[in-house]
Amino acid sequence: METIKGFNDYTGEEAVKRKQMKDVLARYFTLYGFEPAESPIIEYEAFVKGDNSGDEAISEIFKLKDRGKRKLALRYEFTFQLSRLAKNKKLPYRRYQLGYVFRDEPTSANRFRQFTQCDADIVGSSIKDEAEILSLASDILNEFGLKTTINVNNRKLLNEILDSEGVKKKEEVIREIDKLDKLSEFEIKKNLKKYNAEKVLDLFKKPESYFKKYKSYSEIVELKKYCKLYGVKVNFQPFLARGLSYYNGSIFEIKSKKMKETLIAGGSYLVNNLRSTGISFGLERLSNLSDYKKETSSILIVSLNQDPASINLIKELRNNNIISSLYYGKPSKALQYADSKNIAYVLFVGEKEIKNKKYTLKNMKTGEEKSLSINSLLKKLV
Repeated sequence: METIKGFNDYTGEEAVKRKQMKDVLARYFTLYGFEPAESPIIEYEAFVKGDNSGDEAISEIFKLKDRGKRKLALRYEFTFQLSRLAKNKKLPYRRYQLGYVFRDEPTSANRFRQFTQCDADIVGSSIKDEAEILSLASDILNEFGLKTTINVNNRKLLNEILDSEGVKKKEEVIREIDKLDKLSEFEIKKNLKKYNAEKVLDLFKKPESYFKKYKSYSEIVELKKYCKLYGVKVNFQPFLARGLSYYNGSIFEIKSKKMKETLIAGGSYLVNNLRSTGISFGLERLSNLSDYKKETSSILIVSLNQDPASINLIKELRNNNIISSLYYGKPSKALQYADSKNIAYVLFVGEKEIKNKKYTLKNMKTGEEKSLSINSLLKKLV
């Protein structure tokens, strides 16, 4: 039976890679002082929608009903749940979360209906925290070997520009401006005519120095200043808006030339009326772009009719945190199995090996074989 479109199985090397990448994300989140949290996949529909019912993402939620006919929905992101998680927490509250979110939307090569979001948020934050979050993103991207551009803007600045131009329907206009990297200027101007705002498009083509006259640009200056202290380079992109309506300060979007879709995004918003900031990593897109692979010393123990000794040996290996599997069968089949699973080493346990207290270790990459005692084996693999 095939999976539903936009929902995927992950097995073998791909699943291992995803697990390793999630481990990297969790390690850096922890390193930066974020604590883990978990939340339900299913919530009340009204809670999922919140005050953001006009957002495109809200229109794409999966709606459900339980036996009691209650209106429910699958979570489409983690941010709305943060209002509950952050209650009565000591500020600043720094939490991270990894897990599936769901969107009932059209699919493409890098757009799915079930995908893994990896979020880090600070409730009770400042611009200084925003710079730290971008440093976090930069460190993770470097670990994954990805070259990207960090684009930043500010919703206050966007609003100030639109107010100075007499634009009435700012939210609608901001949504159109945000499509500049997806649609042609002709299409954007055509859409902006509905709001008598087509002239504002030319403002966003001006050099960065032009925006110094706006009061809100000072927040861009401060963000850049602290990013520089962290050694993080950011690019000011005046038309960057991010579609979600809850952003009210800095916004950021991280992109790669190798993919048109956004890799990482975030910004500042209110959680329980507290200034907060967060960033969200899309695991599927990161995994598709990155060649990240952590080498591990995995070993296959092949029992040549010496099961008790093989079990004792594998218990010792596992006590030393060595990834180990036990195989009962012909040596030729064992080697084929190890090769198919990218297992680094194969060790044979036969009558001769037990008598000599030395075991034949085969390196599956080089083909080299060595006869080793248990202590030598542990030193090599640990």
